[in-house]
Amino acid sequence: MPEAIKVAVVDDQPLIRMGFRMVLDADPSIEVVGEGSDGASALELIRQYRTDVVLMDVRMPGMDGIEATRRITAEHDSVSVVVLTTFDLDEYAFGALRAGASGFLLKDANPAELVSAIKAAHAGDATLSPRVTRRMIELFGKSSPADEQSADVLHELTEREHEVFVAMARGLTNAEIATALFVSESTVKTHVGRVLAKLNARDRVQAVILAHRLGIAGS
Repeated sequence: MPEAIKVAVVDDQPLIRMGFRMVLDADPSIEVVGEGSDGASALELIRQYRTDVVLMDVRMPGMDGIEATRRITAEHDSVSVVVLTTFDLDEYAFGALRAGASGFLLKDANPAELVSAIKAAHAGDATLSPRVTRRMIELFGKSSPADEQSADVLHELTEREHEVFVAMARGLTNAEIATALFVSESTVKTHVGRVLAKLNARDRVQAVILAHRLGIAGS
């Protein structure tokens, strides 16, 4: 049996933490290693326990989720962050995504969505709705010199890598891409890694934004 995904739950409201913990504890593939009430406690939890995913509110007193996410992604490559927010177009949550969060989840998400987001982040997928992606593109600008450089290297993608890139841009998870392309999920993970490396994209979220800026999503 695969080792459980180790999750830290960070929110300044104890009742919300308790609710999320109850949902996650009910899934045998997930282990909650600890809880925290602000960004500083999130960093401390990661230092104390081996953590795979941090489920973190963005609006907290002291160190907020944006700064915590920035530090986590800079210092802990193996840890993914899924940010929590009340509104799906929350500027704070977009700030956390810009800082390196792997996903974006509403606090009223149902249990299945919560578990799916944790597993997707751990697998290297991005948890983003099309509406959220569009808003991210608006906030992050239409293009940049870095985008032009990435466009120049698009021709370096193999045919299969280009197919995976397009699928990523359309919001498909690794499992969905594997099904669509009739390959294994591990093969998709390999292709995703190569796409990110060739495009010099920090993570999947950045790659999705880049794809939309370059008009790849509909190609």
